[in-house]
Amino acid sequence: MAGETTALAEFAATLRYDDIPAPVIAITKACIIDTVAVALFGSGLPWSRSVEEFSRHVGSGGKSTILSPALRRVSAPAAALANGTFAHSFEFDNLRQPSIGVHPGSTATVGALAVAEEHGATGRELLTALIAGNECMLRTGLAAKSTSELIGFHAPGLTGVFGSAIAASRIMGHDAHRIAMAIGIGGSLCSGLLAFAKAGNGGMVKRLHMGRAAEGGVTAAYLAERGFEGPDVVLEGKYGYLDVYARGGDPALLADELGTRWESLKIWFKMFPCHVTAQAPVRAIRDLQREYHFAPADVVSIIVEASDKVLSHHADPAPRDVGTAQYSLPFSVALALFRDPADPQAFLDGPDQDPRILELCKKIELRPYGKTIAAGHNATCRIEVALADGQKLSTSKTDMDESTAEDVTRLVEKKFLDLARCLPEDRAAELLARLKTVEERGILEMFSF
Repeated sequence: MAGETTALAEFAATLRYDDIPAPVIAITKACIIDTVAVALFGSGLPWSRSVEEFSRHVGSGGKSTILSPALRRVSAPAAALANGTFAHSFEFDNLRQPSIGVHPGSTATVGALAVAEEHGATGRELLTALIAGNECMLRTGLAAKSTSELIGFHAPGLTGVFGSAIAASRIMGHDAHRIAMAIGIGGSLCSGLLAFAKAGNGGMVKRLHMGRAAEGGVTAAYLAERGFEGPDVVLEGKYGYLDVYARGGDPALLADELGTRWESLKIWFKMFPCHVTAQAPVRAIRDLQREYHFAPADVVSIIVEASDKVLSHHADPAPRDVGTAQYSLPFSVALALFRDPADPQAFLDGPDQDPRILELCKKIELRPYGKTIAAGHNATCRIEVALADGQKLSTSKTDMDESTAEDVTRLVEKKFLDLARCLPEDRAAELLARLKTVEERGILEMFSF
């Protein structure tokens, strides 16, 4: 052991806003905007309303905002639980790409926002703390080498606790020792099982994993502030995170190039509200349909060559609820031929909305991708469509399209205005303006109207 947990804590305690490159600041602001948007939209869904009711029940009297239209205030842990669940409630939250099982928005971001409100932090303090949390959290995903989900754990429910704990601790002004304690406590609060992926039902619970990760990190930070302790080798030590939740993890990756290579620059924003492994296949089938003008009824068969991750976790041809439908690559591809997959309502209407979609799922065959896929690029695919007139159409997507900073800004701002329609139009526009200038503001004013 080389003291990686302590190294992360020391980095988080000493990071200065002025030392952070401008592109890292910019993408972190985009991450906040994207997260608030998807949380506001997600707050109106049935499973989110259940969690909001619970959060208000246990967290009344606090200063932290629940990101639903009423913008009610509760305690920071309760707000983190609600907002993390909201943000992941519809498979539209941001993540790291190539994938390593980290969702910065629905874990560290909502935890940091909740604590920043409770402590009256400035926007610069929020950004510094969140970047510290994200940089460390992203490395916990890298170190696990994408193996947690192979053994049945939902990786962001594990990694998210550390990002939330570190960001919350930094906002509280903790030194490196207390941040290390928060990380150590957080290691015992990791959670999230992928049982729903094989059960074919219960997909609602997946949304809770992010909320629990955000809440767990905030709780760990508050306990550390009160002198509670956890192991200071929880990431790299025996029976710690990498030993229990990963297979063949590499502790050296936990602090590799910390402060010189900015992992935050790999935060990626979804185009469609479905699992990340379906993003490229959905784009591929839409491109083919746009170019060759075929109708769903013309399709005889679809072959999708995909990653091992898709074959093992995302191959369900007959999902039974909204959550498992969004997790299913066959359903996502089939739906994309009938409806606009960027419209949340297309998935919200569930797997039984149109029997033709499920019938088309039966015509989709998944096969192993014929070439080696780089680690984390699990959306890589090749699609071949056979039509009734004898045509065979094919295309490949190696992964996600490259985007400039300007592309990201446009995407996130449009996404915000599309998803924040639960607010009055003028209020949504004002909130977006505030979030775009978060570094110039105090966080307490952010959600006050």
